[in-house]
Amino acid sequence: MSISSDEVNFLVYRYLQESGFTHSAFTFGIESHISQSNINGALVPPAALISIIQKGLQYVEAEISINEDGTILDNRGIEALSLIDAVMPDVVQSRSQALREKIAAEKVANAAKAEAQINGEDTTNNVDTNHVDAMEVDGTMEIPPSKATVLRGHESEVFICAWNPTSDMLASGSGDSTARIWNLTANNNSANQLVLRHCIREGGQEVPSNKDVTSLDWNSEGTLLATGSYDGFARIWSTDGRLVTTLGQHKGPIFALKWNKKGNYLLSAGVDKTTIIWDAHSGEAKQQFPFHSAPALDVDWQSNTSFASCSTDMCIHVCKLGMDKPIKTFQGHSNEVNAIKWDPSGTLLASCSDDMTLKIWSMKQESCVHDLQAHTKEIYTIKWSPTGPGTNNPNAQLMLASASFDSTVRLWDVERGVCIHTLTKHQEPVYSVAFSPDGKYLASGSFDKCVHIWNTQSGQLVHSYRGTGGIFEVCWNSTGDRVGASASDGSVCVLDLRALK
Repeated sequence: MSISSDEVNFLVYRYLQESGFTHSAFTFGIESHISQSNINGALVPPAALISIIQKGLQYVEAEISINEDGTILDNRGIEALSLIDAVMPDVVQSRSQALREKIAAEKVANAAKAEAQINGEDTTNNVDTNHVDAMEVDGTMEIPPSKATVLRGHESEVFICAWNPTSDMLASGSGDSTARIWNLTANNNSANQLVLRHCIREGGQEVPSNKDVTSLDWNSEGTLLATGSYDGFARIWSTDGRLVTTLGQHKGPIFALKWNKKGNYLLSAGVDKTTIIWDAHSGEAKQQFPFHSAPALDVDWQSNTSFASCSTDMCIHVCKLGMDKPIKTFQGHSNEVNAIKWDPSGTLLASCSDDMTLKIWSMKQESCVHDLQAHTKEIYTIKWSPTGPGTNNPNAQLMLASASFDSTVRLWDVERGVCIHTLTKHQEPVYSVAFSPDGKYLASGSFDKCVHIWNTQSGQLVHSYRGTGGIFEVCWNSTGDRVGASASDGSVCVLDLRALK
């Protein structure tokens, strides 16, 4: 068995994608010409690079355990090799010798233990207590399989999902170059799926783009779904799966796409360093904003005509339709800014970054209002609670949730600039958080395959579900009784919380 350099490149590219390094993956993919390879990504399982490396290490372990005369060394005490062990023969040799010595010492210890037991001596204090199990979730909190509907159809990772705001239709977007609309009526445990194939014109005919669907968003009326893709096009679809409009002016992948509240404009951010406001009806670009000096990663509307954008250039710009310069620029992050979100009233802007900080900005001042430093790794995304001024829950406390690669979720009191709760049950990077419509619960999804539901007041875990793949996104339906989750193994899961609350 051999592996080509193209295959190695693809495995590295896929690993970067799965680990959340979307922008590194894009750059690496361009430089290594991934798109020109003939590898079918749908056939490559999740975590393939890690799996191959681990199997290689197991082979080296087996190699160590063979004596010079060809007999098998007793390997009961063998420990997993590190990568350094595997690539440095002298280390392997010393490990092999150490292993032989360890087994010999074990045999002496076992003989002494057996002799002590024969003599009636107590050996209970010699038990190894160094082993620590992964954190277990209380069984009473686990969502039973009968309350989880697993939707299958995608042929690659499902990066994103979003509920229709007016009906129980769930949209999902995948690395298989399709988006899907799953129709989940109240009495329907299965789901009819509409497949939205993302195609491009080549040689006078429509062919699959073979590019990831990176973003999707429903308009506020729930009548149209917008999708953004690595192929550089934004598309608008009807609820029956018909392609309504194709929007093409970006030069490269689109990373984020949002409808304004009114539903007449779409906003997109791309690797070409620009953001664009589109006329949703005509499909024309109303205005392109070329203010960032590196790829634009996220956008969020402040009003129907003004928005904020963030970038790997560490800057945040607030722009307005018709203005040829940003109306405000926020600087303060020391690494790329991954996500930005306006609070429900549109007065405070939250941002999160690879610099491990969360910052709160106001149009009234240049420097940040709060610089929240508590996470110990990159912060991937943030969400405001649907509470406080300007919401249906004006008397409830306004909160901000942050999801980090340090495996924690934090809930913040933004007014005071303090962390209210640190949610610590996840074992791997947390990619997504979402508040229930009433703000009483928070869903979180992690690459540990778990979806956790938390009480936002107490910070207690109330429900938990373990899926079959790493969770990229979680979202609530409009009535707050279902949670959708999209995963790295191509599955989409719907959790029914109606009988659990």
